Amino acid sequence: MIGSEITRRLRAILAAVTVAAAAIGLSGCSPEQIEQRSDDASIQAQLDYVHAHWNSYNDAEFGSLPDSDCVNFASQSLIARGWQMDDDWSFDTDADGDHEYSDAWVSSTLFERYLRAHPERATEVAAADLSTLQLGDIVQFDWDDSGDEDHTGIVTRIVGDGADRQVYFAGHTLDSHYRSVTNAITETYPGARVTYWHLAAPAS
Repeated sequence: MIGSEITRRLRAILAAVTVAAAAIGLSGCSPEQIEQRSDDASIQAQLDYVHAHWNSYNDAEFGSLPDSDCVNFASQSLIARGWQMDDDWSFDTDADGDHEYSDAWVSSTLFERYLRAHPERATEVAAADLSTLQLGDIVQFDWDDSGDEDHTGIVTRIVGDGADRQVYFAGHTLDSHYRSVTNAITETYPGARVTYWHLAAPAS
């Protein structure tokens, strides 16, 4: 009788675990890594590029910068989104096949200044109210709160609402696909400053 009761309980536990696994779509990923998609084709094209190249650099087309490729990657994603280059934010390849970048294309600080100078392309989102933040938007970090931006990422997942909203991002340099903003500024770099940018019409 005791053995039968233990077997019954084990079966009940196993059934509960199976149901829970199915509920979160268990497939080797944590829940925050389940891909979210955008209804906007341009934004989805940007996300598809990010998913394809967050850890597989597109060196043949854009090259890469050792230890500082985060803005180059973010800029590439904006081209995939439909953005057009201008005099201040641009990339080119010369006759010898060498890659040439404008400062705003490869520097987090100068990219931040570029976005701030172009409100037709991006507007800052207050960290206290992320209701307007969307997939494909930009997140920047000042790890040591020095006033200069140190890292740039692309928003790849948003979970929850209001004050409990959690944001995840992709980026190069420390290659990441779904890195938590909260963990980055409270655990990896406690006291870091974060800036969010909501991007305007994809083809702007």
